[in-house]
Amino acid sequence: QVQLVESGGGLVQAGGSLGLSCVASGSIFSINVMGWYRQVPGKQRELVAAIISGTSTNYADSVRGRFTISRDNAKNTVYLQMNSLKPEDTAVYYCNADIRLVNGRNSRYWGQGTQVTVSS
Repeated sequence: QVQLVESGGGLVQAGGSLGLSCVASGSIFSINVMGWYRQVPGKQRELVAAIISGTSTNYADSVRGRFTISRDNAKNTVYLQMNSLKPEDTAVYYCNADIRLVNGRNSRYWGQGTQVTVSS
């Protein structure tokens, strides 16, 4: 029904920048919240940033001021620009979206994840 496909992860040195993108496709009527989560082995998945309909944003304290979330509603795409990266930002980053399908159902979807590794 719906797919979220992430891109843009990789390896970067501390202090560097990376950009992530996530495209949602399928039987989409509308998208409410889009966000990014991250997870490291042995820990719970945590919210990094979220954006509601292109206006209201929310950031984890650990990334506020360094990361910027944005979205293109026409393209069903959410972005995460990550600056001043730190080794502790190393994780698998997952895209997330709350979507209303064309059949009227609301569901939450996840991407497959993309690895971000920050070397010291």
